[in-house]
Amino acid sequence: MIRPEDAQFHTPTSDDPLWSETNYFGLYAGQHTDAPINIGIYGLFREPLGVVGSTVSVNSRRVTMPWAADYWDAWEHLVIPQPSNLLDYELANGLKVVCSEPNKVWDVAYTDRAAELELRFRCTALMEPYDINDPAQDPMAAERDMSKTWGHAYAGHFDLTAQFEGEISLRGTTTPIDCVSTMDHSWGVRAERQTSRLSWMHAHFSPDLAVHALFDFTTENGPDAPSQLSMTHGYVLDHGKVYGLKAGSGTTARTGFYPETIRLAVTDIADRDWSFEGAALTTFPWQSQPGVVGHNSLLRWTVTGPTGSGQVGFGECMDFVGMGELGAVHHRLRAPGA
Repeated sequence: MIRPEDAQFHTPTSDDPLWSETNYFGLYAGQHTDAPINIGIYGLFREPLGVVGSTVSVNSRRVTMPWAADYWDAWEHLVIPQPSNLLDYELANGLKVVCSEPNKVWDVAYTDRAAELELRFRCTALMEPYDINDPAQDPMAAERDMSKTWGHAYAGHFDLTAQFEGEISLRGTTTPIDCVSTMDHSWGVRAERQTSRLSWMHAHFSPDLAVHALFDFTTENGPDAPSQLSMTHGYVLDHGKVYGLKAGSGTTARTGFYPETIRLAVTDIADRDWSFEGAALTTFPWQSQPGVVGHNSLLRWTVTGPTGSGQVGFGECMDFVGMGELGAVHHRLRAPGA
């Protein structure tokens, strides 16, 4: 169970200097226009080292280079302000976060005057945090393989569907933010090299209906082939009640590892079957840290299920692959006879 104190820094359970805590806010604006804007705000706090990496991305395009997006900024060695406080911090890159109600309300602001960017929003929880390691919440928790690199990184982890409200102003254009999306917080040993994959995705149809799920997948067939998805955890938020997912699978069709279309079939703890189909609107190569690429797409989704069938929603998918694995895949493509 996630408690209010889990919004704050945790005492490390390992002497590994790469023990880390993260805050991620993924959201979008202008989703009903021809150029929906996908926004990502991230902090990777390595408190034993006294540093935090932080990235801010704004993207309404299909890009494979981060500098081709509407906006990209990445810092790897910002000093963690002292005394360290995950409920109220302001970083040297212009990011300020205040959590006035632990695990319920966050006010986020980011300013880059040189790039003419002003971003402000409030993130308000629509549910209690979903603890992926608690079998009382997550029916798949007992079966999870924590030996993988993402398992270590998610030794403590929750996901949370929330309402986002605010505005973004970039180079003279202001766009209101009013969406349902997802934030998460994790703590554990976050290795520099990732040796397993992670497909982190969600779809939001209204404050009454959303799905969030994580999957494993394979890169064996290369960057442009469909890959099967194997679910590791997830939930459906349906009219204020959270239903853990007990089974799920899917297929992602890709271009250069970026999701183009995704088809999911999941079953929740109440034995209800849901299916979701998503089509990519944007692509962006998000590097949460130097050793991994999150092949990010904002997708338009449709749902078939016990409620909400036919509704249209939005949400992102990030397919993380370590740099070593990516190098091996592209080496195979160049090998004789490939």
